[in-house]
Amino acid sequence: MATRSPDSPADGFFQRLAETFQPPAWLVDEMQRRTVLMLNHLLQQEPEAQARLQRQAGRVVEAHWRQLSMRVQATAAGLLDLAPAEATPDLTLTVVADSAFALAQAALRGDKPPVRIAGDVQLAAEVQWLVDHVRWDVEEDLSRLVGDAPAHAIGNAGRALASALRGFVGAMPAPGSSPPQGEGRR
Repeated sequence: MATRSPDSPADGFFQRLAETFQPPAWLVDEMQRRTVLMLNHLLQQEPEAQARLQRQAGRVVEAHWRQLSMRVQATAAGLLDLAPAEATPDLTLTVVADSAFALAQAALRGDKPPVRIAGDVQLAAEVQWLVDHVRWDVEEDLSRLVGDAPAHAIGNAGRALASALRGFVGAMPAPGSSPPQGEGRR
């Protein structure tokens, strides 16, 4: 069976690392719990998102990327919780891009990763709505820690940095493609 070469040296490193290092179950569990806490923090800032999730209470969504996998379940409160291991997923989302670099590059451009969807269409539509409409107001959270004026200044600096990164990443060729004519190495 032929294996595909990695798109970048970093991808090759992370692929080898993932193949040889398996984190302990307690670490995986803790990271998943922290992810659920963060997602619930975002959901609590959007009442419509919670209302949509309340209608899906008890439904299980499973997400995969490479060797990573996570199962969450909608609660009656309109939030998320880790689903029991024996729960059958109603919806399975699999990120089909293998390259972490390509995913990061797409995220910085504002693109969504390519995802294979299997399962309940209505639940998939609700998840899509959540992805499109729930946003993290970092500046608001930061203002609770440092005050409004410093949070606004940090937010402006962050937006400028993000804009510069998007411009830089947008100018880079996609992994596996050759640079445009006349722009080779010097």
